[in-house]
Amino acid sequence: MPLVMAPSESSRAESPVLLFPSSSSASASASASASARVEAVVVFNICDSYVRRPAQAERVIGTLLGSVLPDGTVHVRNTYVVPHNESADQVALDVDYHHNMYASHHKVNPKEVIVGWFSTGFGVSAGSTLIHEFYSREVQSPIHLTVDTGFTRGDASIKAYISSNLSLGDRQLAAHFQEIPLDLRMLEAGKVGFDILKSTIMEKLPNDLDGMESSIEKLCTLSNAIYRYVDDVVEGRVAADNKIGRFISDSVTSMPKFSAAAFDKLFNDKIEDNLALVYLSSLTRTQISIAEKLNTAAQML
Repeated sequence: MPLVMAPSESSRAESPVLLFPSSSSASASASASASARVEAVVVFNICDSYVRRPAQAERVIGTLLGSVLPDGTVHVRNTYVVPHNESADQVALDVDYHHNMYASHHKVNPKEVIVGWFSTGFGVSAGSTLIHEFYSREVQSPIHLTVDTGFTRGDASIKAYISSNLSLGDRQLAAHFQEIPLDLRMLEAGKVGFDILKSTIMEKLPNDLDGMESSIEKLCTLSNAIYRYVDDVVEGRVAADNKIGRFISDSVTSMPKFSAAAFDKLFNDKIEDNLALVYLSSLTRTQISIAEKLNTAAQML
């Protein structure tokens, strides 16, 4: 199994990691415009891989797949885990597995290419620098996504970084990791699940009605905020912003227009469809259970 081996601790100490937040004045100008957009399925896949990790593994790493948008934003849409081993003096990656998995993914969706890598845990380390060097050979300017599955600061914080080398002449002094803006793209159902993952304590899992109630409450809160803003602008208490006005206008015009009766009918039809699915699934489970018992009885006879 071909592996990428990291240098020993003695040589690793010559190339430390410098980690700067997105607001740091030391950030490079090239990284100022960089940003990342991550789909919810990527976060869920990373959390699932962490739960299924080998018993001796402290973290999991893997490859990020997606595309680079025209404005330079890295859009992450998929991921897969890459087996690796870590110890005090080395880091090893299964390069063959990585290449085979990427080839398989590329056949299914040729538009998704390697855009970086992920790791579970809080922040970056010297070992992360070595892994990032490998992915820098796979793709130009990869991003590094970290998911704090250990709830170091009380929640599952997610951060994205890009890296550059700080050198003095021909000698590399350090790896400069710069945090970049991160946009988590989630539907309302995904947000409900992500809120559960972020919390360390959860009394019960919400059902569909709980999720719908939470979504409606958030919608009412946003609607009230819009009403207050519009009233303040009309009364002259707040200066008008054309961008906000156009955004509100586009949002209102994008809503379908139908009467209250039509909405009630649509809602009731949806409820009936869901109940029909529940009934059919229950009926299917009953038939399977009866078939298993009949098969067992026939074998005994």
